[in-house]
Amino acid sequence: MEAWYHYVLTVIVGFVVGFINTVSGGASLISLPFLIFLGLPPSVANGTNRVAIAIQTAIGVAGFKSKGVSTFPFNIYLGISALLGSVIGASIAVDIKGETFNRILAIIMVLVVLIIIFKPKISLEVLAERVSGKYLWIGIIAFFFIGIYGGFINAGIGFVILLFLHYVNHMTLVRANATKVAVVCIYTLAALAVFIYNDKVIWEVGLVLAIGNGLGAWFSSRISVGKGDGYVKMFLIVMVVIMAVKLWFF
Repeated sequence: MEAWYHYVLTVIVGFVVGFINTVSGGASLISLPFLIFLGLPPSVANGTNRVAIAIQTAIGVAGFKSKGVSTFPFNIYLGISALLGSVIGASIAVDIKGETFNRILAIIMVLVVLIIIFKPKISLEVLAERVSGKYLWIGIIAFFFIGIYGGFINAGIGFVILLFLHYVNHMTLVRANATKVAVVCIYTLAALAVFIYNDKVIWEVGLVLAIGNGLGAWFSSRISVGKGDGYVKMFLIVMVVIMAVKLWFF
């Protein structure tokens, strides 16, 4: 970052990302394009973004645990499977050409917007969880492929994980979220290691972004999800469409 205001912008974007991720999700669709627009090569932006994701999810895991919400050891099984997949995905992301990456990101952003708009509503009633036997193995296999995508780009993966855990494993939204942050934390550490090994991480930028993420998450936790979700969803859709067009054509 060449100018002082780049630090300010990065904290602000991190704040928005942390806020959105807490009340809805998918905000990496904002932080990743922002880092590219800031001048980072796509692969470096992808790797640097993982620093903030790792810190944010680690805090999330601690937060859920402090409230007594844990899906151990189910989350560990899924996390290890996703970790193996993420190494593959991150290795692909490291070598992909910048222009190709931007086009792929633009397509993914539009697809995630469609998921946000049309995803089925998740009910909050208590369900009989299915986290053992064949459903455990279905999860392990599915999360290996989820990990590949997570290691490659990660953007919007939270929606997919929540839908899978709710409809396949019959988890409530709270427990699905607790599982999600644990799994993402585990596989993000592996993906981050791949990016670090290939010198694709700028720590200064990643840590500044992480500061904003933490502040945004703290602030949004004081606001009702019911009041903020609709507004945040619309804001996210508008921003993602604008950035997708920018990535594809410019």
